[in-house]
Amino acid sequence: MGDLVLGNLFAKPKQGLGIELTPERVNIVQIQRQKQGLKMTAMASVPLAEGAIEEGRIIDTTAVADAIRQGIEDKRIKQKEVISAIPMNEAVIRLIRLPAELPDYELREVVLMQEAPLYLPFPREEADVDYQKLGTSVDEDGIERVEILLVGTPREVTDAYVNAFTQAGLQLTALEVTNFALMRTLRDSLQQFVGEAAAIIDIGDEGTEISIVKDGIPQFNRKVPIGKERMQEAISRAMNLPPSMGVDLIENLTVPLEPMDVTGALNPSGAAILRVLSDLADEIRRSIDFYLNQGESLEVSQLLLAGPGASLGQVDEFFSQRLNYATTLVDPISLLGLQTPEEIPLEKRPALGTVIGLGLRGA
Repeated sequence: MGDLVLGNLFAKPKQGLGIELTPERVNIVQIQRQKQGLKMTAMASVPLAEGAIEEGRIIDTTAVADAIRQGIEDKRIKQKEVISAIPMNEAVIRLIRLPAELPDYELREVVLMQEAPLYLPFPREEADVDYQKLGTSVDEDGIERVEILLVGTPREVTDAYVNAFTQAGLQLTALEVTNFALMRTLRDSLQQFVGEAAAIIDIGDEGTEISIVKDGIPQFNRKVPIGKERMQEAISRAMNLPPSMGVDLIENLTVPLEPMDVTGALNPSGAAILRVLSDLADEIRRSIDFYLNQGESLEVSQLLLAGPGASLGQVDEFFSQRLNYATTLVDPISLLGLQTPEEIPLEKRPALGTVIGLGLRGA
């Protein structure tokens, strides 16, 4: 008993190192769980060379590894074990139900070798597959069944992530799907929706991930190819500027809510951003309608906006008006009561939901 107490006394607080790889940058967060709450002990964001990551796939392993290493060295992070995530479009996510009477060893065999091949669009031997047991329920025939969350990814994708982190001198201890990491950050918020579903809208660089979540479990997942890059391109075209200029112009942009501004007409950048966001709103509407048409679906009561594209001024109000759903911007710093090494501006916070969720898993 004495050894155990002394061991706890001198044990270091547990830290989680989360690293998110996006087409634009490498985001790094280290989180420490302390008695008085959660503390972010380090944070870095390193720009990534164009084309190093495309549609969630690592194209240039060396460029990605160099950016990871730069962020780690700049912040003097000593930890070697890291958790990362792949985007939703590179994963197959399915909810399946199996007889609850199956013992764990048999359930594992059934899920990985019999069920998984039915859902994977690529050969089972070329896939990395994992699963998690959820709750049990009794079906119409009186048979108790266990709900299983099944996730599969092409092995070439996971191997590329492992190689990039190994090249950066780190050990990838867990690789999950981005929307699971974001849901971990939002866990307390999602628990408010008892008997209701919430739609998480993660507006990334290359696209938007839409997850409809009930009781903390994703019921519907879809990625649409409309993201921050599409907005930047639309603004650049509207202003007759080089594509790179859209990156700067979008930073301080506010989404127009009225059809006209005070001069009687929308400025070109405002009109351009409205067209892209209107297309995205239509895709969100289609996704919610599809989910609701599945039968035993709960009403969606709220939209939760996250990702770098959620930093636009008034974007929450735009979706609230357009889709007629209560819409909230994700602020993981306030939500988790997270102590940070420096003040993080409010408009930057929605983009941190995923990387903070990765850090939380390790902490």
